[in-house]
Amino acid sequence: MENVNWLSLILATLVPMVMGFVYYHKALFGKAWMASIGMTEEKAKEANMAVVFGVSIVMSFLIAFFMLNFCNGAGQEGEFDTFKHGAAHGVIISLFFVIPIFITNGLFEQKSWTNMLINAGYWLITLAIMGGILDHMNHFPA
Repeated sequence: MENVNWLSLILATLVPMVMGFVYYHKALFGKAWMASIGMTEEKAKEANMAVVFGVSIVMSFLIAFFMLNFCNGAGQEGEFDTFKHGAAHGVIISLFFVIPIFITNGLFEQKSWTNMLINAGYWLITLAIMGGILDHMNHFPA
């Protein structure tokens, strides 16, 4: 942990929140996402946002910490310390781990394909950005 760029962890932790604000905004996918789960403006206002954001930040940090170690493993130093390489790791994690979990859960929960695909797209983009930041900003010795 002595070589960790803590700024990269903070930035990566904030990515899901910032991306969520943009991606789930009414001007982009917000209306379709709300309709896909039957969410209304009134129901959304009932949420305890302190808990939602507090737990979300903790979960985002856990994801960022995992990705820091996944993107910067042994043999991935030097030429591999790039945004592009980290983004590729984020896409791989999304395609082979996160999205299959979302789709499986969504099918059993009888969610719409619209809902599952909107959420899958969000995590694909979000994890790519997180991985890119973490790989680009951390340079562990070989």
